Amino acid sequence: MNAPFRAIPSPCIGICSLDSAGRCRGCLRTGEEIGGWLRMNELQRRQLMDEVLPARALASGSLAAALPGRERLLRALEPLAAAPTGQGWNRSELADLLPAGPLAEAAVLAGLVPRPQGVQVLLTRRTETLRSHGGQVGFPGGRIEADDRSPAMAALRESHEEIALPREQVQVLGYLDPFLTISSYRVTPVVAVIDPDFVPVPQPAEVAEVFEVPLDFLMDPANLRQVEIEHAGRIRHVLEYSWPGQRIWGATAAILYNLRRRLEQSP
Repeated sequence: MNAPFRAIPSPCIGICSLDSAGRCRGCLRTGEEIGGWLRMNELQRRQLMDEVLPARALASGSLAAALPGRERLLRALEPLAAAPTGQGWNRSELADLLPAGPLAEAAVLAGLVPRPQGVQVLLTRRTETLRSHGGQVGFPGGRIEADDRSPAMAALRESHEEIALPREQVQVLGYLDPFLTISSYRVTPVVAVIDPDFVPVPQPAEVAEVFEVPLDFLMDPANLRQVEIEHAGRIRHVLEYSWPGQRIWGATAAILYNLRRRLEQSP
């Protein structure tokens, strides 16, 4: 019996602008490869997806080329060509809080900054006066809008609005697992490399501060603890890091934990 046919989706993520080499900043394809996608057979598409594009993502001159452990990181992430469709790996913890209908969709940018002293994770502290999550530490990001063609595109758009991150100073690598929040959002984390020359300009109505924390600190199990809180009539468990002057907890800590677990499980 023949194997069932499974079409290979286009790697387009909706970020359609060319870099200096004439390749799309989103999917890394050339104009010829984009135009010829429908004419390729499945073997040609698979070779492009599995061999050519990952090699370009790590090639000399790309932002990812300066990232230690980049090959392992790419293996640990869900590919950009298809955003993860899971219901959220923490759904059982929030089952009694979630509405019956679909959740609101959001995306955040987990940005990694390669520096001489080691890779840093870029985080923001929300403005205190915000009605939702004021003063909390998180990743740049927000609700996915109707004209965002992918969670990656939404995360980049929000990052530009919140901290003025230009697309030419970021390279998107892949996705982590969706995470659900008590405010009824399904959040898709997008992992990316950020140019170390990027200078954040916080939008003061949303972001009070932009800072960095070493990735090694956040990936060390000894620095992550589980705390109990009472919410909606029962005890719940949330994750938390203690970093000087900042409290990194809740969804942000859980997303970092998910990154750690994926790296631990990646050869």
